[in-house]
Amino acid sequence: MAPAASGITKRRLYSLEFRRIVRTVHIAASAPADPLNDALAVLLVAGEGAFVSHHTAARLYRAVVPDDPRLHASTNATRHRSRTPGVLVHTSRRRPIEYRGVPVTSPVATFLDLVPFLGLLDLVILGDSLVKRGLSTPGILMAGASTLTKDRRKAKQAASLVRAGVDSPMETRLRLLIVLAGLPEPEVNIEIRDEFGQVVRRIDMGYRAAKLGLEYDGRQHAESPQQYGSDVRRREDMSARDWHEWTAVSNDIFKTPGDTLARIVAVMTRRGMVVPPLKDDWRPHFPGWS
Repeated sequence: MAPAASGITKRRLYSLEFRRIVRTVHIAASAPADPLNDALAVLLVAGEGAFVSHHTAARLYRAVVPDDPRLHASTNATRHRSRTPGVLVHTSRRRPIEYRGVPVTSPVATFLDLVPFLGLLDLVILGDSLVKRGLSTPGILMAGASTLTKDRRKAKQAASLVRAGVDSPMETRLRLLIVLAGLPEPEVNIEIRDEFGQVVRRIDMGYRAAKLGLEYDGRQHAESPQQYGSDVRRREDMSARDWHEWTAVSNDIFKTPGDTLARIVAVMTRRGMVVPPLKDDWRPHFPGWS
C-alpha cells in the first residue's frame, strides 16, 4: 500500500504495526502467514497482465519447493517487466489459470517452469507434493515434460519418479536414494490389513513380498512421548505380523547416505531379497560424508 493513497502516514507504515513484503508493498503485521499475500504483492508490482509463477506459484499451491527470497511472476514478453528489488518477473507465453482468486500458472506449468531452477530431488519432491494435494498426477506431469524442448530429459526423469501417496519430502529423498542406487523401488504408502480386510497399519514404503517396511522418522518421533509410544506399539504389531520395520532418520539421508545404503542392502539380504550391485547415480544428489 502507498501511504498517500491509504491515508496511513509513512512513519506509521514503517512501524511494527506493518511488515514489508517487497518495496512499496506492506501488510498488517497481525495478518496470518499465507502464500496468497506474497502472490498478491508480486502482482501489484509486476505490472498489468502479470501472473504468479515459479516458486511463488508453488507456494500458493502449498506444494513443497526450496526457499527463495524472491517473489516470482511472469508476463508476456512484449510488456514492461518490473525492476523492483526482491521480485523476478519472467517472460512467458503460458496462459494462467485462476486459483484462490489470482492468475497463476497451472500446477503442471509450475512444475515445468521450475525444471531449470531445481535439482532432480527437489523436482520430484515438488511433483510428489502436487500429486499429494490432488493438483496433478504423475501421468499429467510426464505428459507435460514431453512437451518441453529445453531440459526435456531432466523433466521426464523427474516426472517418471513422481509417485502418488507420498506424505513428506524426506520420504521422497529416502525412496530416491534407494532407486538411484539401483535397488528395487519400494512401494509407497503400503496398507496392512487384518483378516477382515480392515486397514490396521500404514507404512511409508516397503516390499510386500519380503514383508520389509521402510520408515522415515522425523524429530517429532523422538521428542513426543505420545508419538514414541505409538511407534513402539506399531513395531510390536508389525513384528507380530512377521513384518520387519527398518527406520531412517535425518542424518541417514543428509550425512551418511552411503552407510544408509549399506544398511538397507543388509536388511534386504536378511529378508531374502535379491539385491543387485549398487550404482553410483545417487552420489551427485546425496553429497553426504559417505
